[in-house]
Amino acid sequence: MLRARPRPGFSLVELLVALAVIAVLIGLLLPAVQKARGAAARAKCQNNLKQIGSALHQYHDTERRFPTGLSGATGGSNRPYLGWLARTLPWLEQGPLWEQVERAFATDLDPAKFYGHAPHAQLSATPVRHFACPSDPRAPGPAVAPGAIAVAFTSYLGVEGTDQYKNDGLLYLDSRTTIADVSDGASNTLLAGERPPPPDNRLGWWYRGWGQNKDGSAEMLLGVRERNTSEAYCPPGPYRFAGGNFDLQCDAFHFWSTHAGGANFAFCDGSVRFLSYAADDILPALATRSGGEVVTVPD
Repeated sequence: MLRARPRPGFSLVELLVALAVIAVLIGLLLPAVQKARGAAARAKCQNNLKQIGSALHQYHDTERRFPTGLSGATGGSNRPYLGWLARTLPWLEQGPLWEQVERAFATDLDPAKFYGHAPHAQLSATPVRHFACPSDPRAPGPAVAPGAIAVAFTSYLGVEGTDQYKNDGLLYLDSRTTIADVSDGASNTLLAGERPPPPDNRLGWWYRGWGQNKDGSAEMLLGVRERNTSEAYCPPGPYRFAGGNFDLQCDAFHFWSTHAGGANFAFCDGSVRFLSYAADDILPALATRSGGEVVTVPD
């Protein structure tokens, strides 16, 4: 009668060594995988900004100016509180969504009230993938904001200049700027940059919004030395370009991103560049359209 040969097996020591080797390999590979994912998200984020910048220039080619940063209630617009991002929709392959915008205002008997008209509410809650950085967990939404309003967000805010009072950038309340206004040079002037929405969902709406003072500030517009006029428990500013935190409301008042070390910005020449937080000192010069500053944008 044949006897079965005993099968060779692993000793306890050999098993522990194998597990240790696997753990080391995982420890080595995981940062590389995370780094690759981060690079992919950053590239997608840059591509979104590139498309937005292209849409802004196509708008300019058609209308002979850049879109208004935000239409005020008394600025002569028939679309009060509509943001610049909404106006780029036809050039982002979102023509049907823009038609909904036009119908919403055409049927709104009192658009200056902002709230209450159902077509506007539906649009406010509609996410647009072009406006969301893939590494930004809150964008595009929708989420519930104060007042039980469903809203969708943007990761990209127009650069209004130094702050909400100076109007020295390209996109601000009732702005009507053109390429000819950019005497500082298109390659040295910012159009838009990254900032995730704050934790209470009150700011960062892409469609319509009031911002801090019904001027779009910290909503879909932001200055590089923005002032806080709406949050009693946050410093008044001016705020600077630095890293932020999803859980801090005060980080709504400066540009920052989920990417390590800096954020992406679209420039007036159509380029998109990643600026490190070390570039904060030159950001005011880059944010103004005609300040006469001489700066070198870091690589």
